[in-house]
Amino acid sequence: MSLRRTLLSLTAPIALLAVAGCAPLAFRANVSRFQAMPAPQGQTFWVQSADPALQGGLEFSIYARQIAARLAEQGYQPAPSRRGATLLVNVGYGVDNGHEKVVSYGGGYGPWGGSWGYGGFGGYGGFGGGFRGRGWYGGWNDPYWYQPFGGTQVQSYTYYVSQLEMRITGADGRMLFEGHAKARSTDDSLQHLVPNLIEAMFTGFPGRSGEDVLITVPPPPRPGSVNAPINRNGV
Repeated sequence: MSLRRTLLSLTAPIALLAVAGCAPLAFRANVSRFQAMPAPQGQTFWVQSADPALQGGLEFSIYARQIAARLAEQGYQPAPSRRGATLLVNVGYGVDNGHEKVVSYGGGYGPWGGSWGYGGFGGYGGFGGGFRGRGWYGGWNDPYWYQPFGGTQVQSYTYYVSQLEMRITGADGRMLFEGHAKARSTDDSLQHLVPNLIEAMFTGFPGRSGEDVLITVPPPPRPGSVNAPINRNGV
């Protein structure tokens, strides 16, 4: 085999791994829902933040439009104001401060380390105030060690737990829907997390009351793809 062909055979798998590493990943969220939603018969709704400080903010307005679009798809109608709404939709969201994860490889036995636990939850955006309301980019954290000749390879990184809570009450104050969606990620940007949590919350909405499901949100198609969906994000 020529030297050139040998180099190509060695570099081709590396190139494929590089391409795969750049591909967007699916978003997975655990969703629980309790519901007694009425069938759509002209009911109107109003979306508001569970945290009054966020109400009217530019960022929350983006998420509110996304939720409103999904409710409209179900057959409910947006109300011009809170006063005239027959359904009041309270929304809270947040991301925690991160958890360090250490995974070790060695001895041919594969990875080992701490479990992928969600950890304890506080409140979100007005439901108790345990998580911070905004995030900023994290990433892969050092240290990274490697011991050759059968030693142990240790990789350390940070993951974040995000959550969306949505509660819908009727005009009489009766609770009609309680939904919780939570996910792990190495990204703590709310601008990326919240739209995915909303998508997970409304997959199969309103759902079977009392059921916990794992929802996988497909990654967005590459730019120019013929399979690109209609933008429902309100932006």
